[in-house]
Amino acid sequence: MTANEYQKAALRTADMNYSEYSMIMNGALGLCGEAGEVADIIKKATFQGHPLDAEHIAEELGDVAWYLAITASAIGKNLDDIFTANVEKLRKRYPEGFDSERSVHRPEYEGRGACHD
Repeated sequence: MTANEYQKAALRTADMNYSEYSMIMNGALGLCGEAGEVADIIKKATFQGHPLDAEHIAEELGDVAWYLAITASAIGKNLDDIFTANVEKLRKRYPEGFDSERSVHRPEYEGRGACHD
């Protein structure tokens, strides 16, 4: 299944009767909520003695994908294009693969100070 095929299938289960803004808000908030659920599973495994439940993480990642699909659609983008653009950005940033020096000294952050991602 391609990303665009997934997006089309996911949109079958989305309520498309909302405004564009509402769809974007629902998607963004849903992404945060589902990513938080992934983080919570990892937190519990790390700090509370729970087993790391890979199947539960995979299920929540599926929910992240659903919200990603509807958010992309709400802004008029398809997932294949989003994924391609992201890979191109990363190839430009890290042409030889990840490099911590290039991560720390990114041109878009040079001269901004110490607080950046």
